[in-house]
Amino acid sequence: MPKSKKYKSVARPSLAELIDRYSSEGELYKSLEDNKVLCYACGHRCVIFEGLRGICKVRYNEAGKLFVPKGYVAALQCDPTEKKPFFHVLPGSFTLTFGMLGCDYHCGYCQNWLTSQALRDPVAGIEPMFVNAEKMVALAKRYKASLIGSSYNEPLITAEWSADVFGIAKDHGLRTAFISNGNATKEALEYLRPLTDCYKVDLKSMNDKNYRKLGGLLSNVLETIPRLKDMGFWVEIVTLIVPGFNDSNEELKEAANFLFSVSPDIPWHVTAFHKDYKMTDPDDTSAETLIRATEIGYEAGLKFVYAGNLPGSVKDYENTYCPNCHKLLIERYGYKILDYSIASEGKCPSCSSVIPGIWS
Repeated sequence: MPKSKKYKSVARPSLAELIDRYSSEGELYKSLEDNKVLCYACGHRCVIFEGLRGICKVRYNEAGKLFVPKGYVAALQCDPTEKKPFFHVLPGSFTLTFGMLGCDYHCGYCQNWLTSQALRDPVAGIEPMFVNAEKMVALAKRYKASLIGSSYNEPLITAEWSADVFGIAKDHGLRTAFISNGNATKEALEYLRPLTDCYKVDLKSMNDKNYRKLGGLLSNVLETIPRLKDMGFWVEIVTLIVPGFNDSNEELKEAANFLFSVSPDIPWHVTAFHKDYKMTDPDDTSAETLIRATEIGYEAGLKFVYAGNLPGSVKDYENTYCPNCHKLLIERYGYKILDYSIASEGKCPSCSSVIPGIWS
């Protein structure tokens, strides 16, 4: 009888090995002595020894050079631009949104933990899919998207890949968006600014102790927000309201007052927490809490405050009104635009006040 063949098993590559296959030398770093590098893609400013990785787990030092992820996606979807959320950017449009793997934070309530916590949590991780920047832009145009956005993980740690994609997107007339935790550096923002139109920041808390639990520093985010404004990005802010974590009147007032000090024109989105990932103890955020937070924002002098994630349950706080004459300009239900009356040049049709945003 013929002998049965013996097949040599081939070890499946680890997720880290797969990610590293899609890496090339980065730009947001400088070389140090003894083959160390200083990465300044995010506010951690990791000093990375040869053979090791930064806090994000995806930027690594090989032979004194910093290698960074490029050329893949772990999540890709064409979403309403309002879902990002940007309420003052081309309402009713779509944003082709891509995500990679890794994050510089480790939020216990992360809703994108399968991508963001890759290489940190053994349960997380999605196999990367090869794609090039030209293909991404072609997909955006095929699906009639008006923007391309980087989200689903922290885009700062893959900023070089975003720059590749955004550069081609801008050549094709598309707007570009960063959906970020705001743990940025001056150098990273200067690198991104020529290619990036819109920047959403998560202002997660006004308590530094809370930020440290998530893996960051409040001071970095409080520096990023006015810097973005000064540099000319279109900026919108999101605070996920988590019961018992950041929902006190005092903390909400502090957040609203800070944003007002930067600019009363910055839209502030207060959104509802729901149990996810490792944070399953707090109750889901109620509509009443979102309404309270929204009213605190308006009392502080902000002109545009929105309650999100609970469509139809938050009075009229999903809508955009003229801050001068109070005319209803955009009526929304969740991500849907029900009525729209802003003129193409971004003016209120009733009193001609300029409404800040990107409208055409």
